[in-house]
Amino acid sequence: MKKITCIVCPKGCEMTVNQQNGKIIVTGNSCKRGEKFAVDEMLHPTRTLQSTVKTIYKQMPRISVKTNNVIPKDKIFKVMNEIAKVNVKNKLKNGDVIIKDVLNLGVDVISTVDMNLYIN
Repeated sequence: MKKITCIVCPKGCEMTVNQQNGKIIVTGNSCKRGEKFAVDEMLHPTRTLQSTVKTIYKQMPRISVKTNNVIPKDKIFKVMNEIAKVNVKNKLKNGDVIIKDVLNLGVDVISTVDMNLYIN
């Protein structure tokens, strides 16, 4: 048995997830989306990753980045290792790709800031 809080909507249903006879049983959810979230979380947990990367600019030594889609939860530290290798050398805009197809996961690491707003 595992207790989880649904993050699909602001309601935040407290759910209980049990496995019985190879089937996952979810209780406490208010909707089907909550049930799907709980099942996915048990079978294939994923996360959107947010971090920062170094730049060469003194006015902005780090910028925020994120994955443009979810990644498997067990790959978070490996993706973070790839992010740690980056040193941005040109001004980026919000949404610009910093790492294309990180670790062959089909997910890009993108900028979440328009550096032109902060650096002359």
